[in-house]
Amino acid sequence: MPEQPPTSRGAATYQRILDAATEEFAQHGIAGARIERIVAAARTNKAQLYGYFGDKERLFDAIFLSSLERITNVVPIDADDLADWAVRLYDEYLRRPDLIRLATWTRLERRPTGHLVETHQHYDDRKLTAIAEAQAAGRVREGDPFDLMALVIAMSMAWSPVSNVYAASNQEPDDVHDQRRVLLRDCVRRATVPRDQDQPDR
Repeated sequence: MPEQPPTSRGAATYQRILDAATEEFAQHGIAGARIERIVAAARTNKAQLYGYFGDKERLFDAIFLSSLERITNVVPIDADDLADWAVRLYDEYLRRPDLIRLATWTRLERRPTGHLVETHQHYDDRKLTAIAEAQAAGRVREGDPFDLMALVIAMSMAWSPVSNVYAASNQEPDDVHDQRRVLLRDCVRRATVPRDQDQPDR
């Protein structure tokens, strides 16, 4: 992230640019986003935007990397309860669907294969270490920690904006979300517990 301006007025403008750009990029993607719309929504000008962020590509980078930091910090992994982690991710996608849309545009326009960002270790290493330690303690099934992490995240996104079946909304009734949380929690638990513990409830 570019360094924030030292003055309160500059910091407020900086944040307005980030907020407006997040909405613009989430809706239109990198190629379709327009700086004119961003500066109008942020009540600033192109010179100030470019002074803070350089260009449109670097503005997107700042927003997208910030979204990854948010997911990592707001929804920290609990390798001893991957099912609960999946449910908390589901809830975060409801609160901030724009974060998932940013990742989708990154995949479509920048990195169709492989890791989503070059600095993936920064976001993944803590999660992978936690999963490996839980595996060593016999609390999580065997398997590549990265693949297990990817599986849990994919399950948590089953109803997210990237779904090709159905995208959930926070406008839906609470009982609908509760049903999904119960199903998601059970499915992730069954997929990640050690095989000798994966017995049907009696």
